[in-house]
This record gives sequence, C-alpha cells and structure tokens, in this order.
Amino acid sequence: MPQETGTAVERATAPRPPRRVLIGLCATEITSWGVLYYAFPVTLSSLTRDTGWSTATAMAAFSAGAVVSALAGILVGRLIDARGPRPVMTTGSVVGVAAVVAIAAAPSLPLFFAAWVLAGLAQSAVLYQPAFTALTGWYGPDRVRALTAVTLAGGFASTVFAPLTALLLDHLTWRGTYLALAVILGVVTVPLHALCLTPPWRHGRTRGAPYERDAHARAVVRSRPFAVLTAAMTCAAFGCYAATVNLVPLLTSGGMGTHLAAVALGLCGAGQVLGRLGYPRLAARTAPPGRAAAILTAGAVTVAVLGVLRGPGAVVVAVLAGAARGMFTLLQATTIADRWGTRAFGHVNGVFTAPITVAIALAPGGGALLARLTGGYPVSYCVLAALTFAAAVAIRQTGTS
Repeated sequence: MPQETGTAVERATAPRPPRRVLIGLCATEITSWGVLYYAFPVTLSSLTRDTGWSTATAMAAFSAGAVVSALAGILVGRLIDARGPRPVMTTGSVVGVAAVVAIAAAPSLPLFFAAWVLAGLAQSAVLYQPAFTALTGWYGPDRVRALTAVTLAGGFASTVFAPLTALLLDHLTWRGTYLALAVILGVVTVPLHALCLTPPWRHGRTRGAPYERDAHARAVVRSRPFAVLTAAMTCAAFGCYAATVNLVPLLTSGGMGTHLAAVALGLCGAGQVLGRLGYPRLAARTAPPGRAAAILTAGAVTVAVLGVLRGPGAVVVAVLAGAARGMFTLLQATTIADRWGTRAFGHVNGVFTAPITVAIALAPGGGALLARLTGGYPVSYCVLAALTFAAAVAIRQTGTS
C-alpha cells in the first residue's frame, strides 16, 4: 500500500477547514474526557460509600464502558467515513448526556453497568478517535499540528474536571454531581459539535466511493503489516499505560513517600504534554517506521529504568516516561494515515484502535496483577519494558509505522 501523506491528491481533497473546527473540538474533548472519564475516579469513594458496592465492582462497570467504546469504535469509524463527523459526534454527545443521567439515577448494580455500557457507546463517538478521524479527513497533510492541538487540549481535561468534580461533591451527592456534569456535557458539546463541525465531508460522497472505500479498508485490515502493527501497538499500549498508572505503588514499594510518588505521577502527566509538543518536529524529521520504533524503544527504556531505579532520580525518569507516552498518543493518531493514507481512515483506524483501547482499559488492573504474579513491581516493570521493546522490534523488522 503506498503512503499518501502530503501528496498532491491529498492536498487537493482536504482543504483547510475553518478555525472553529479545531477550537470546537478542543473544547469538546476537554469536556467529554472530563465528564465521561476523569470524573469517575473523583466520585468513586463517595459512590461506593453510598451504595455499598465494592471499589473493584464499580471499577469493573467503568472498564466495561471502555471495552464497549473500543468495540463500538469500529462501527463509529465507518459511520464517520460515510456520513461525516458532525451527525456522529453530535449524536454521541446526546447519548453521553443520557448515559451520565443514567449513571446518576442507577438504582441497582445491573443498571449501573448498563449505564456505563451506554457511556461507552458515547465515548466511542466523542473522545479522541472520532476527533482524530475528523481532523485527519479535514486537515490532510497538515493533520499533525491539528492532532497535536487537540491532544494538548484533552490533556487539560483532568486539570479542569478533577477539581471541578471535587468542588461539586462538596455541595452535592455523587448522584447530584453527575447530574450537574450531564448538564455541562450537554451545554458544551451538543451545540459545538452541531455548529462547528460543518465543513463539507467529501470522503463519503464520491460516486462509487462506498465500494472502493470498503475494498480499500478490507485490503488494509487483512494485510500482514496491519496485523503486525496492530499487535505491536496493542502490546506497547499495555506496557506503557500499565507502567504509568501503577507508578505510585511502584515508587512507594521502593521506599519513596506517598507525597513524592504523587508528585512523580503528576510530573509524568507534564511529561506527556512535553512529548506531544515535541512530536510534530519528530514527525517532520523521521520516517514513520523509524519514528514508531524510536518512540516505543524510548518507552521501553524508561519503564525498565523505573523498575530498577530508586530515589529522587526516578522522578526525572517519570517525566521521560510521560513524554514517551505523550508521543505514543500522537503516534497512535497518525500511524494509519502515514502508512495507508486517509481513504477509509475511520474504518481502518477503528479496527486498529479497538484492541489498543481494550489494552489501555485493562492496563491498570493488569499491571497490578502482573506485579503480584512476578513477586513485585520492579520485576513486573522489567516485563512491561520487554513487552514494549518487543513491539518496537516487530515494527522495525516489518517496516510498518
């Protein structure tokens, strides 16, 4: 499959959209991530105290939503290819509001799980993947800058909504907090998706396009390079995310105080911002296969060093690990278009992203389980590093990106 990045054809079919597209998506990603993802950890203790459900059970409902989001993302990608981002993401916002209301009102555990399944459907239509598909289609060869801007904005979701959710909890119950968040989600995202995502969507309207688009997508997703790339990125996602999410227990098990370990985790988040800021320059100077292998290798090295390093130096390495993870997010957003072009991007990227999203959803619990099976976090981090490095080698050897 030839690469189409930056070709004359791509430039002709992807005129630069109005600025309101990027501004609108930045605002909706902050809000959607904040309400549908980052609010849950903040409300968790209040929720379990009120309902009597265990933390593990409540987390299972949340994780079920993430798995549903991954699976539904395949269909969402195809719908965006055919109909454009505006109807899909606007509908996703409406479903998200209904899901948050259902979470707040759930009177029993089965209905709480059902509400998170509905939230997972909404996540598949409003979080990064549909936004990536929209920006890739509209910005074409200039997509890296647009994708960087949206992921940088999304990185502030926890900064905004974690304290906002805590403030709401000071005055409301967890159910009341979720109802307030539902209002915020609806007021911000529904009109912005409906009014800002208005540029023409040419990808689904060319004569004969549905057949050609589906044939191209089938050829890509059935190819060996695509299978290797997907498997490698899935393994790397599990390794990098399990390492960063479990950073505090790793550092405290090595004798570091909880407060300093929390600072390290926060600086890991700051490192993600630095990594995303640096990605466009890296993308401009490297070929896709080498770029992917380099990012995954950097992730593997930092995870391995975290596993064996003790003391304040681990804080510095945590920043570097965060930078690798921040670059990984943009690598995930760009690697399909870099390798196979933007035709049928929503469909192909949906298939590519589904197992990666599942791996990320399983990473927190999977990392903790791996630590128990290997006898501690230091050994488990070495295993995670080896898994990530193997993914880098696989990508390098197959020449995929």
